[in-house]
Amino acid sequence: MTETSGGLTEQSALGIVALVTGVLATLLVLPYLQYVLLAVVLAYALTPFQTVLERVLSPTASALALIAGSLLVLVLPVLYVLVVAIRQASELVGTIQQQGLDTVAIQNELEGFGYQLDPEAAVAAYEANQGQIDDGLHGLHGAVTGTLEFLGGLPSIAFGLTVTMFVLFGLLRDGDRLVDWLQTVVPISDDARDELFAELDRLMWASVIGNVIVSAIQAVLLGIGLWVLDVPGVVLLTVATFVLALLPLVGAFGIWVPVSIYLVAVGRPLAALGLVGYGTLVSVSDMYLRPAIIGKSGALSAAVIVVGIFGGVAVFGAIGLFVGPVVLGAAKISFDLFSREWNGSAA
Repeated sequence: MTETSGGLTEQSALGIVALVTGVLATLLVLPYLQYVLLAVVLAYALTPFQTVLERVLSPTASALALIAGSLLVLVLPVLYVLVVAIRQASELVGTIQQQGLDTVAIQNELEGFGYQLDPEAAVAAYEANQGQIDDGLHGLHGAVTGTLEFLGGLPSIAFGLTVTMFVLFGLLRDGDRLVDWLQTVVPISDDARDELFAELDRLMWASVIGNVIVSAIQAVLLGIGLWVLDVPGVVLLTVATFVLALLPLVGAFGIWVPVSIYLVAVGRPLAALGLVGYGTLVSVSDMYLRPAIIGKSGALSAAVIVVGIFGGVAVFGAIGLFVGPVVLGAAKISFDLFSREWNGSAA
């Protein structure tokens, strides 16, 4: 072990350099942490396809093809649906703000979106639930205001998504080398390192792939029910169900309840009753689907999923839906490994 001119050992000096540069690198990444984490999640989901494509294409061409395909298949349709939903909600709230609860104006606005509304039934429903509706409109106004602020930040979001695409490209093309590098720099035994990476892989699968599968199943099931009942805007409502189903304690309930109220307002009480029964079954299916698909491996408990998702959203934003449970699960695994190694060395 050599000694530098200042009296520090070479190992200590390199440790200081690594610490300083590591802190600076962290500060550089923090403003775009959400977008980097999004790239990590996408890379994990797309890596199996990358492996298949590399059998016929180069790693660079495979990564570019996957990114282009993801944009066409996933991102653009979702953005289109979101823009349509935001536009319709903004126009409806604008009509209410300008003309008050004018049933004729609201009816005309809804008919423009494909929804038929019976004014007399709507008035009766409003009079019976006036306090709740007024509170809901107040909250909806805040949501629209937040949406406008979101639209104002689109340039920053576009820049962040550009960061995501570049990081995703690097992870897809050179992900194996990154994993190999991490395995060499993490100062733990080979057995503990392999166990840690294996458990992290299980956590990522459970949180990312498992949650998406559960949400997609519930969205499709509810979407079929809405289509059978001839509810307008089935595609939009199905996409909204998928998003809400990612949130525990909310799920499909957040869609079929207001749609049932709408069916009552348009004079279709039997359809509303049928949707309540069917929607309840879809919501209850979460209790069986989530343990069967996610909890089967034992990687995540219900408590970790709930706390991880809501805490992840609060800390990391929307990507925290997937990252939060992984962070909590990884912390538990790390403490378990540390305790075992500590007790083993003490013995």
